[in-house]
Amino acid sequence: MSVFRSGLLVLTSPLSALSLRLVPILTSAARLVQDTLYIHLQPGLSLTGSTQPCSTYVPATSEVYTLISKLYADAGIHHHLDVRVLLTNILNQGSTPPVLGSVQNLSQPPEVVLTDFETGDGGQSNPVKQRLERYATSCYSCRPNLISVLLYPEYERGISDGEQPPQQEAGVTDEPLQSYRDIVVGGTFDRLHNGHKLLLSVSCMLAENRLLVGVSDKDLLENKLLKELILPYEQRVAELSEFLVDIKPSLRYEIVPLFDFFGPSITDSDLKCIVVSEETLKGGLAVNKKRMENGLAELAIHTVQLAIDPLHAKNEEEKVSSSSLRSRLLGTLLRPPRKDSSLPSHPYIIGLTGGTGSGKTSIAQHLVRLGAFHLDMDRVGHNIYVPGGPVYEQVVQAFGAEILNEDGTINRKILGAKVFADEEQLKRLNNIMWPVMAQMAKDKINEAAAQGKTVCVLDGAVLLEAGWSDLVHEVWTTIIPEDEAIRRVVARDSVSEEAARLRLQKQMPNSERVKRSHVVLSTMWEPEITRDLIEKAWDLLQKRLKDK
Repeated sequence: MSVFRSGLLVLTSPLSALSLRLVPILTSAARLVQDTLYIHLQPGLSLTGSTQPCSTYVPATSEVYTLISKLYADAGIHHHLDVRVLLTNILNQGSTPPVLGSVQNLSQPPEVVLTDFETGDGGQSNPVKQRLERYATSCYSCRPNLISVLLYPEYERGISDGEQPPQQEAGVTDEPLQSYRDIVVGGTFDRLHNGHKLLLSVSCMLAENRLLVGVSDKDLLENKLLKELILPYEQRVAELSEFLVDIKPSLRYEIVPLFDFFGPSITDSDLKCIVVSEETLKGGLAVNKKRMENGLAELAIHTVQLAIDPLHAKNEEEKVSSSSLRSRLLGTLLRPPRKDSSLPSHPYIIGLTGGTGSGKTSIAQHLVRLGAFHLDMDRVGHNIYVPGGPVYEQVVQAFGAEILNEDGTINRKILGAKVFADEEQLKRLNNIMWPVMAQMAKDKINEAAAQGKTVCVLDGAVLLEAGWSDLVHEVWTTIIPEDEAIRRVVARDSVSEEAARLRLQKQMPNSERVKRSHVVLSTMWEPEITRDLIEKAWDLLQKRLKDK
């Protein structure tokens, strides 16, 4: 069977029985779908007989709520799948059924439709498959030439001899959930994951008319882990909007930026309920306190349990989180390498950069241990100052004899004091040094090629500022939080926190470095985690070189 990019999974089993079989069902579906899997709950749907199967409406109860929570939780082991549980036919107390015969447009039209429907004859009855295809196309926009697959008997169905029938979970009932006309929910919503999807799905399931979504931005992102890898606000909103319209297009959505912890939740009098996660419950209580101060009615608070990440690493949170997803991006290729005919085909050149205290030197040293040729541009810069060196005469002529020691060598402290206090003077020095250093780097790269080195690491703190990124195939940047960088600089150089902060502020910000990088690394964790991360990046590089 072929593998499809997008699929629709129609689940017809009774909800109580389905919850026990989700793992094998999702595993079977994950083998056939590689990107987006829509899930349509239709308990009791018949695909046999003479009547045309039609979509039925499922009341929003705690049983449905629990099943959707379990769907997203169990889907966590299939990281390649973008799972979306469709809520079109799940109606709360205030919902109006959609117009019969209408077809919903999905952002990723399914190429295959799958079902757990049991035919009783081995599951491959062509009439059933044809009716499944017709049913899917009557409900949702599907690709032409839709293919159908009956998952039964790929996983165990029914109750075997002696097996007890499935028991309903404690606290799960068929009583309708309390719904509300207008609901608010907030978050960063960076790289939508199953925790986000559950929070949003519950919000959509409880909302009758409008869902107001606040998306954190600017100052609210400052303390986020690996904030430089957070997607731009516009991109997060686009992905969020696509998901919401996919799962429940009948709602009215308002998506607004959040620049503080409250946003419109404390001023909008039409809101009736706020949906929070377990860890943001205090935020919901704070919202109600502010509303009371503003003369508004308190909101009902609906709390959603955190989704557990079954595959989290030791340096990641136990829950499904955006910070864990950003951590997993470290060491991976974020954008295609440069393709420039002027670059040598051998060796492959990595440009390594990072701010003061970022751990760039330790990364370079480990890359050398892994087999890379190390070209230290900082050392090259030191050596060209010596008398008789390639820039000695130019520097003395430009900045005067007062920068010289008694023995005729350049006093780097005096020169540094002269140029770092004056941007024009610093630019003048850089214009002398950087082109010469670039030519010396090319000579060193040729030396690496002569030694038969596969990879050359061009290591420079000012790699991007100097334009040396034109000499490399990929730019690798190491980043750490500013507070950690300051702590390291203070300890290493015995300077004050203020001096360390000023030094960092004069450098290119991490956010700009990341925008111009192909691979991002970090040394903010224990040394063994840093080592594993470097080796991960190295192994992925070797695979790229092999594929190339």
